[in-house]
Amino acid sequence: MQTMTKTVHLHAAREKVFGYLSNIENLPEWAVSFCTELKREGDDYKVVNPGGELYFTIDANEATGVVDMIAGPQKDMMGAWPGRVMELPDGTSLFAFTCVKCPEISNEEFAQQCASIDEELEILNKTFA
Repeated sequence: MQTMTKTVHLHAAREKVFGYLSNIENLPEWAVSFCTELKREGDDYKVVNPGGELYFTIDANEATGVVDMIAGPQKDMMGAWPGRVMELPDGTSLFAFTCVKCPEISNEEFAQQCASIDEELEILNKTFA
């Protein structure tokens, strides 16, 4: 399995960063490549992006800082991209996010996904500047 972990130093307290990232409604504000639109269908959320629509949820745990992004074309075909918000000694935060290559996408598509994460982490950096 191919993975790539990216991090960003954010100038805000862990609680504030965690609260923002764990709120699914904030996704279109910062994950602009992945989420051009967020739709609600009953109790489910769907992310719309150039590749189509994906079911989407966030599995978050404030005590551990885990903010896992879980998406897939069907509810029984969901994959997780793990994230974690960590407090730094100076009161700022570090957000680590791991990209996981799904078997059905090419190496080139995975590289593009990882590159788009850089842009999105920069948006987060500006959000908490």
